[in-house]
Amino acid sequence: QVQLVESGGGLVQAGGSLRLSCAASGHTFATYVMGWFRQAPEKEREFVAALRRTVQSTSTYYADSVKCRFTISRADVDNTMYLRMDNLSPADTAVYYCATTLNHGAAISPRSMDYWGEGTLVPVSK
Repeated sequence: QVQLVESGGGLVQAGGSLRLSCAASGHTFATYVMGWFRQAPEKEREFVAALRRTVQSTSTYYADSVKCRFTISRADVDNTMYLRMDNLSPADTAVYYCATTLNHGAAISPRSMDYWGEGTLVPVSK
């Protein structure tokens, strides 16, 4: 069983920055897909950014809407994943979720993730 706990959310002004953290505990593996998803009010949950780690390499993926503004990273030493968010806009307002699957070949979509955190709210004011 894998447990994920997000932190770092909070109110930020448009143009500002924020860093979210996701602490993973329980079983952790060398290969996985781990990522950030978000859900705005009355909208479906959507992909934001992800890491895919295989035996050979680690790849990063970003939604077009956040490319060049958000940066995903992971610190293996403490099993924590981060999402650095710059130049935030009101359109980024959402609950941000951390999720993972141990199937490193899985598609990067909410449906493919096996474990989820409870989410952290990021409201962005004008």
